[in-house]
Amino acid sequence: MRQPRSTLITTAGAAFAAVLGLLLSLAGPAVGRAEAAAGGIHVSNGRVVEGNGNPFVMRGVNHAYTWYPERTRSIADIAAKGANTVRVVLSSGGRWTKTSASQVSALIDQCKKNKVICVLEVHDTTGYGEDGAATSLDQAADYWVGVKSALEGQEDYVIVNIGNEPFGNTNYTAWTGATKSAIGKLRKAGLDHALMVDAPNWGQDWSGTMRDNAASVFASDPDRNTVFSVHMYGVYDTATEVKDYLNAFVGRKLPVVVGEFGDQHSDGNPDENAIMATTQSLGIGYLGWSWSGNGGGVEYLDMVHGFDPNRLTNWGNRFFNGSNGIAATSKPATVYGGGGDGGTGGTAPNGYPYCVRGSASDPDGDGWGWENNRSCVVRGSAADR
Repeated sequence: MRQPRSTLITTAGAAFAAVLGLLLSLAGPAVGRAEAAAGGIHVSNGRVVEGNGNPFVMRGVNHAYTWYPERTRSIADIAAKGANTVRVVLSSGGRWTKTSASQVSALIDQCKKNKVICVLEVHDTTGYGEDGAATSLDQAADYWVGVKSALEGQEDYVIVNIGNEPFGNTNYTAWTGATKSAIGKLRKAGLDHALMVDAPNWGQDWSGTMRDNAASVFASDPDRNTVFSVHMYGVYDTATEVKDYLNAFVGRKLPVVVGEFGDQHSDGNPDENAIMATTQSLGIGYLGWSWSGNGGGVEYLDMVHGFDPNRLTNWGNRFFNGSNGIAATSKPATVYGGGGDGGTGGTAPNGYPYCVRGSASDPDGDGWGWENNRSCVVRGSAADR
């Protein structure tokens, strides 16, 4: 989320890579079919999956750790509400106190103890190019390399969100090159985690820059293990806008999540019902903003009052207990002993339901399964049309 002014809270060579990116960007629906190396959370056929290949659909909450490091129970409290993911705000030291490697390790331990997947993000990049205090994606990449010791071996539990909302509305066309460069730096340093990249335009991508360049960015990752994150606030105030944007990725087999959204915002009224219904129907993740501690006029984005899990706000009650909310749709990761359906319910474009058990319901591998005495479609298969 964009940082309010008066508060602490917001929200192999180059030629070959260029040719490869061009070819893949022209390849249409097959672009996202390249897969990451086995092991850890990774992208397979345009979907986020666990190391065992089970689909993992993020149903999570953003937590502003870097401004509230004393709120040590927040991850546990969020997990107790049923979330399977927590997106944790960190700082690389450019704008706020640097989150140390030991703190990163402790946060990962908290996530594992409470059986949630950690999405770790550097917030200092917010609005780069427009906000003079923001730092670059290259600086964020340097931070991740610097805390590599805390991340190694945690590929089953951690997604590295390189930088929050890394460009504002100035010079945002630089997003593509800067994102590719940051991904390359992390891979060269030996970080094998699933990477998440936020859109420009304060995360909302109203210009379509991330949407239109996602294929080439994905192809630039030698691991083919990059997930795209859009933040849906006032730009997405109709169901049509929500559906059109997300389907642009799903239709090309490119992995996408809604990394932030709320039920109100100063730049317009986001359609949270459409966001939650569409992500559920498409089987893609969402992460609501945010647990608690918002200020500067956006206090309405708090899900609980004063970090108290027993005092839900209207937004928190909607998010956790409403239609397509956490209670109804969140499934724990199988790495923690979850049931294995990954929250993959919904309906395929051909009108048949998706197979909750995935490929386990399709013994002959043709994409058609059988559950509950009727045919179903394996998500991402040849039958998923």
